Amino acid sequence: MAGDEQNASVYGAMRALVTGGAGFIGSHLADALLERGAQVAVLDSLATGRRENVAPGAEFFEADLRDRDAVLQAVGRFRPTHIFHQAAQASVKVSVDDPLLDAHVNVIGGLHLLEAAREAGVKRFVFASTGGALYGEVPDGRAADEGRPLQPKSPYGAGKAAFELYLDVYRQNFGLSYTVLRYANVYGPRQDPFGEAGVVAIFTSRLLRGEPVTLFARKNPGDDGCVRDYVYVGDVVAANLLAAEAELDGAFNVGTGVGTTTRQVLAAIEAALGKSAEIMPAPPRPGDLERSVVDASALRRAGWRPAVSFDEGIRRTVAWFQERL
Repeated sequence: MAGDEQNASVYGAMRALVTGGAGFIGSHLADALLERGAQVAVLDSLATGRRENVAPGAEFFEADLRDRDAVLQAVGRFRPTHIFHQAAQASVKVSVDDPLLDAHVNVIGGLHLLEAAREAGVKRFVFASTGGALYGEVPDGRAADEGRPLQPKSPYGAGKAAFELYLDVYRQNFGLSYTVLRYANVYGPRQDPFGEAGVVAIFTSRLLRGEPVTLFARKNPGDDGCVRDYVYVGDVVAANLLAAEAELDGAFNVGTGVGTTTRQVLAAIEAALGKSAEIMPAPPRPGDLERSVVDASALRRAGWRPAVSFDEGIRRTVAWFQERL
C-alpha cells in the first residue's frame, strides 16, 4: 500500500513529455502515464506517428526533433519534470541507406532535446535505446547483458550508442539524471505495418490482406531467418514507468532472454489467424544481425517482470489488426 501511495505521489507531481507519443510505443506510454495521474504532453513530427494515437488529455506539440527552435519552444512551454524519449529514425535499413538522415534525427535531434531538457531543469530523462543494434552478434545459447562491449553493425546502432554517451556527459556536466532502456524487438498493437522495423505487424497485415510475406534469411535464403528477442509493448511501457518510479540510473536491457526465429514468428501469427502464408525467401539484409537476444536480469532485480507471453502477445496483436484491416 505504501508503494502505491508513493507511486501516486510520483505521478501526481509529474509533468511527462513523451517524444514520439503519436507512434507505437510512445502512444501506449502516454496512455499509461495519463491513467496514473501524470500531466502529459506529446511531441511528434507525425512523420510516422498518427494524430489519432495521441491520448485524449495530452497536450500535443507537432515538431521535428531536427528543428531546434521548435523543440526548445515546446519543452520551454510545457516545462516537463520527466522526458521519455521514444522518437527516433527506427529503421536499420534506412540508416544503412542514409546514415546522415539517421544521425540528423537520432543524434542531432536528440541533442536539441537534451539542450531543451537542461534549460528546463528536467528531473529525469528516460531514453529508448536498442539492445540488438548495440551489442552486435550474440552467439547461440547466450544473451547479451549490459556489460557486453558495444559493437553496433549499423549507423542506427552507432547513433544510439553515441546518444547514450551524450546522456552521461550531460549527467556529469549538468546533473541530468537519466535511465537508458535498451529494448529488444518490441511488438504489439499500433505498430506500423508499412515500415520494415516491425515484422509482427508486417506479417499480420499481409496475411490479413492475403498477400505473400518475405522471409529474410539468417544466412541463406530458405532458412528460418534471424533470431530475435521479442518483448510485448505493454511490458516495455512497464519498464519506462519503473524507470521513473524507482529513479533507475544507468542502462538496462528490456527483453525476455528468449530467441525466436522469423519463421517461428510467422507460425505463431498463422496459428492465431488460422491462415497459411505464401513465403518468399530472400537473402540477408545489409546491417541485419543474425542473432540478437538480451539478458534483462538487472531490470528484473529492480522489480520488472515481463507479464505477457509471446503467444498471448501475438494473439492480442493479431486481434487488434483484425479489428482495423
